[in-house]
Amino acid sequence: MYAQVMEGLQVKANGCYLDGTFGRGGHARGVLQQLGPGGRLLLMDKDPEAITHAGQMFAGDTRVAIHRGSFADLARWQQTAAGLDGILLDLGVSSPQLDVAERGFSFGKDGPLDMRMDPDSGQSAAQWLASADEGEIADVLWTYGEERMSRRIARAIVARRQEQALTRTAQLAELIASVVPRGKKHDINPATRSFQGIRIHINRELADLEAGLDAALARLKPGGRLAVISFHSLEDRIVKRFISSHAKAPPGNRRLPEDTSFVPALKAIGGAQRAEPEETASNPRARSAVLRVAEKLEVVA
Repeated sequence: MYAQVMEGLQVKANGCYLDGTFGRGGHARGVLQQLGPGGRLLLMDKDPEAITHAGQMFAGDTRVAIHRGSFADLARWQQTAAGLDGILLDLGVSSPQLDVAERGFSFGKDGPLDMRMDPDSGQSAAQWLASADEGEIADVLWTYGEERMSRRIARAIVARRQEQALTRTAQLAELIASVVPRGKKHDINPATRSFQGIRIHINRELADLEAGLDAALARLKPGGRLAVISFHSLEDRIVKRFISSHAKAPPGNRRLPEDTSFVPALKAIGGAQRAEPEETASNPRARSAVLRVAEKLEVVA
């Protein structure tokens, strides 16, 4: 959604912009092309491989600063203290992470069952599945993966690990397929929702998103733009509610006095945007992408 993101950010030549999910830098490169000598581009990512790639891509460009970490902590990075004219968050797992079997994100490629965006932090998926109880596993699959067969899958995981440790993505995908009946449409792999749920849990993605949105609002300058690309309903629901809660007064209660204290901090720029057919044809992953854009308002005391 390159064109829509660039339109949404409305990049100013002398502005300061943060890409909180660098990935492989497609959007970041586009922002930098529109910046003048006085502009600044701040780059963040949890993934050390993405940070290495950013360093190679922008080596020697004094307008660029790079920081390894979660966008949830963007307000703690001193480079953001002066305020930002735009922030981009491209959520979820990146294509390079999916494409490398050793990262353990893909049920279609056999690799270590890891799933960590930051491989140096927290438990791997294999470690969590080896220790979590059946109820916790079922709750994660249901809450984050919206998997209707969550209890059946959790039961199968606990039974299997008593016989053999689950350490490979292919092992887990095959186990799930053995207990989840395929529907009439075979275009969705039975492991899709479970892998999504485990990945979101392992990386604390929804908690990071909520913290990152609050941090973004705190660091945006008046007139600054926030652009967020989400890839499933759980993410998009959080983004939509966040923008709405800061753009519109909560519904009134006719039994109570009217609350006149609400002061909007954001303005939604259009509604949900989706990728154009040309993009989805060349990049099937873009089919589920939703972009939302908001602008920070000047708060008058």
